[in-house]
Amino acid sequence: MGIFTKEIGPVFLKETGSAQEYIGKLEALRNKAEGELKDKIEKQITVAQYGMFGENNIAFELKNSGMDMYILHDIFLEYGDLSAQIDYIVVTRKRIYVLECKNLIGNIEVDNAGNFIRSFAVSGRKIKEGIYSPITQNERHLNVIKLLRKESKSNFIAKKMFENGFANTYKSLIVLANPKTVLYDKYAKKEVKEKIIRADQLIRKIKEMDAQVTDYTFSNKDMLETAEFYLAANRPNQSDYARKYEELIAEMEKVSDRQEAVSAEKPVDITQDVLVTKLKEFRTNQSRLEKMKPYYIFNDAQMNELISKHPRTKEELLNVSGFGSKKAEKYGDGILKILNE
Repeated sequence: MGIFTKEIGPVFLKETGSAQEYIGKLEALRNKAEGELKDKIEKQITVAQYGMFGENNIAFELKNSGMDMYILHDIFLEYGDLSAQIDYIVVTRKRIYVLECKNLIGNIEVDNAGNFIRSFAVSGRKIKEGIYSPITQNERHLNVIKLLRKESKSNFIAKKMFENGFANTYKSLIVLANPKTVLYDKYAKKEVKEKIIRADQLIRKIKEMDAQVTDYTFSNKDMLETAEFYLAANRPNQSDYARKYEELIAEMEKVSDRQEAVSAEKPVDITQDVLVTKLKEFRTNQSRLEKMKPYYIFNDAQMNELISKHPRTKEELLNVSGFGSKKAEKYGDGILKILNE
């Protein structure tokens, strides 16, 4: 930052989002509703409050960053048939950051192919499932931003310069706002890993990325002009306030449906703790008989997979890591008896 550059600190040009108004509408409906409808509205209010809590975590980090930046929250942009609901646009002296807030339930694993796998416990059983990549989602947002901003440039040269510098200036970050979420990204590719952070790491990440830029610094005027452009381009979301929360609502309902399904199919007196105890006993007894280490029978990771996949036949047992035809034949009867009692 130059010696004559005035410090401005973090400035919110748009701080409020649609959540509070959406919650207000739902609360008004709840007061008129009865029975099952009222329960559904209560659920949506909880989901909206949960989503707002995650976004407030990010707002807190930005407000306390001590950095010069302009911040826009909850921006809806359109370009032709394309649209983007953006959680945060942050304009610093070096870059423009497009933040996608994810307040996900459970833990997140990212594999070397860029797949996002979410795991969470339901009635004592561990569920793993793929989720839509937030990186892909945010790339679509960046594309809308690029098209809008490029069109605003006055001539061909300005448009070309903007397009050439876009990838270095505009950066996507996926921010995990749920403090309980654990991120496993050991095997993720570097370019994917660099885009996913927890909320408490956000400011450190922005400072690190800003420090990589040494050939230019945005002036106060440049920063404000950029932020005001996107503020002016913001449009009321034509699909009403619920659109932003549909994904989270669907996620909550999916978890609830799984809970009901698992509760229906699983005997109430068999818990995960009981299964762990019984499988460990089987493993220990078998290892003593064969005079070998217990983990040669199956290790803890394989035991957890046995519980989560819950095979009912020796054929299904082959889908568990480490269980080939020999091991399935040798130990299958004892393991399946425990799992299917």
